[in-house]
Parts: sequence; C-alpha cells; structure tokens
Amino acid sequence: MGGRERESRRGGLLFVLSGSSGAGKDAVLERLEDLPGLHRVVTVTTRAQRPHETEGTDYHFVTEAEFQRMARGGELMESAHVYGQWYGVPKQQVKGALEQGKDVVLRVDVQGATTIRRLVPQAVLIFLTSPQTDYEQRLRQRNTESDDDMRLRMERVEEEMGALPLFDYVVVNYQGELESAVSQVKAIIEAERCRVHPRVVNLD
Repeated sequence: MGGRERESRRGGLLFVLSGSSGAGKDAVLERLEDLPGLHRVVTVTTRAQRPHETEGTDYHFVTEAEFQRMARGGELMESAHVYGQWYGVPKQQVKGALEQGKDVVLRVDVQGATTIRRLVPQAVLIFLTSPQTDYEQRLRQRNTESDDDMRLRMERVEEEMGALPLFDYVVVNYQGELESAVSQVKAIIEAERCRVHPRVVNLD
C-alpha cells in the first residue's frame, strides 16, 4: 500500500512490541524510526533514569505521585507495576497519532500487551523473544540487575512465554542477529499496511 493510500485511511494501525526482559525490544524500536508514517510512543515510568537514557526519548521519567495522578485522571491507556516500578502508556499520545493517520508502535511488557489486547482487539501484537541461553547473557551485559533481580527476571521469562498464544506474530532475536529481527518486524508492519481489508483501530 502506497503512502497516499495510507494517508486516506481514517486512522492508523496500532503495533505493540512486547516480550520478555532482555529480548532486545528497545534496540529493535530504535531501528524502526526510519520507517515513514510510524510514531513511537514514549512510555511514562517511575524508574530512575539510567546514564545512557534521555528524557522524552527513552521514557518520560516522573515521580510516583505524578504517575498516580495521571492514572487517576485517565491519562494512561494502560499501566503496570513491574519490578517495583510503574510503567504506563500515555493515552493522548496514542490517540492523537492514530487520528492523524499515523501508524503507532509502543513497547510494553506482556501484562501491558494483555491489557491492550482487551482494550483494542484490532491492535497488532508482536512478541519478541530469544533463545533462553541468550537472555541471561543480554541481561548481564546491561549490568543493571543484581543476582536476585536476574533470578526473578529469568523466572518471569518462563511465565511470559505462556502468553504467546495471545500474540499475532513472534520474532526470534538471536544473539548477534539484531538486524534480522528488525527486518522481520518491519516486514510485519509493511504486510499489515498492505492488507486488502485493513484493521480498524478504535480508541475511545
């Protein structure tokens, strides 16, 4: 489907990139930014900002009080408490981009993806995973988790794999083959854009 045809749609498509911690979701998202007409949603979090992260690009970093105010005011499409911190998807950011005819991609954990599937059945859910032997190596390379955190995350990986039937697509991100995973995600986005009967996303 060409650019003009995409612009003629009433609204855009909603892509949800999820999967277990350490699977490379952030790295894949960074490489999707060259796709035209794709808006990446910036998540709100109470987690402390890491040295390499930029406010407004990686996350919107807020206090817990501010996060709870946003949640009470209906400003978050979904929220989740993960590893002691809150994460949420700004609803207006998603809605505004969709109404402009842009396709939207957002990164959430499996719990968040489950919520979005319920709220927006026509969302396209992509599960990013990697061989289990790669998970621990990736997490150790990040050097942000203690041994106890590592154990909890590895246990969570097994739980999250149980949600796989909820998703539309699965992409395996093998160690050292990030570009292959990115290419597969881009192919999924382009395939959905080329559907004869496109998904119609309704976000109240």
